[in-house]
Amino acid sequence: MNRKYKITCALTVLTLALTGCASKGKVEKVKPNPLPKLVQAKTLVPVFSNSVASTDEADPLRLRMDVDQGVVFTVNPNGEVEAFNGKQRLWQKKVSKSGLTAGVEAADGIVVVGNAKGQLFALDQATGEQKWVVQLTGALLSPSLIQAGRVISVTNDGTVYANEVATGHQTWTYSLPNVQFSLRGMAAPVALDARNILIASSNAYIYVIDAISGVPKLQRRVAVSDGRSDIQRLIDIDGEPTVAGQFLITTSYQGQVTALDLATQQVIWSNDASSIQRPEVVGNGVFVAQTDGKIVAYEITSGQKLWENDQLLNRNLSNPVMLGQDLVVGDLDGVLHLLNPATGELVGRSKTSGEVRTLRVVDNQLYVSTRKGALSIWQNR
Repeated sequence: MNRKYKITCALTVLTLALTGCASKGKVEKVKPNPLPKLVQAKTLVPVFSNSVASTDEADPLRLRMDVDQGVVFTVNPNGEVEAFNGKQRLWQKKVSKSGLTAGVEAADGIVVVGNAKGQLFALDQATGEQKWVVQLTGALLSPSLIQAGRVISVTNDGTVYANEVATGHQTWTYSLPNVQFSLRGMAAPVALDARNILIASSNAYIYVIDAISGVPKLQRRVAVSDGRSDIQRLIDIDGEPTVAGQFLITTSYQGQVTALDLATQQVIWSNDASSIQRPEVVGNGVFVAQTDGKIVAYEITSGQKLWENDQLLNRNLSNPVMLGQDLVVGDLDGVLHLLNPATGELVGRSKTSGEVRTLRVVDNQLYVSTRKGALSIWQNR
């Protein structure tokens, strides 16, 4: 069974696992919880929006916007990349006739995107002109990371690549262990510090690699699964790990939320939780959006549960982020929910178009990407 088939098979079974069976044998989706009523609800203010092509409902791609030097860069699944200064479009370039499945990463004067054929493109930030393109061995399904003069990318065949920012020249590769089954998707590489990067894998391990030399410095399992079947043992880390001081927080599908002490390289606590989203860490709080729609807060040093909100069950929640004083999470209907991070109480909402796939906060502004191709930036009132 080749890897592509295995991934497709796993995704199909996962979809069925998240549905319920009707009395006549038909399969029907679990209904999402209705939106709870709010009194004197807060709202967010939209400051930018752009519409691009949508992605397939079953496709887990989390295409995102990025910003560098005040310029916003957007990626279109149909193969285009655009740059905006405020609402003014600076340039628009058709990059790939085969579409784009990964991006955007913008830093060091370049914009990096990739496609399902394993092509990695670097564009000049100022003009949009192509600086280089390289062919990798597998599909690119998550954004790259620009770090220490390298473009770090992870392909869906489990290979980590480092290419020089200036030329695209390949400097090193690192092969992650192959797994029999995995979800379609891959966590993006994360900066640990000025030189080292974090890679999360489908086998529930995290790896620390020197971005310049490619030398591995740490390999640590952070989740376990006791399922009986291959599907029940799926334990991918699809959400990026979060670094908070000496702590590394990870989540996994059908696994755990885990806190690793980077100084001792030991797991200090672990709680059962299933999530494919990046956890948010603010102060002493670790915030996790689970696959069932629960939002749970943990104390970072002990793992003690601080609160749990189950009002958004089965609403396909995005990753949670902190915007000002509010915790924000998006859902399948394009609703942006605002929660009190101290209590978990829902305190407000705003609405965009399409299932929210990715949330980011940059310079106290919320960057939102949806499956329907609605790209928007919001801020607090």
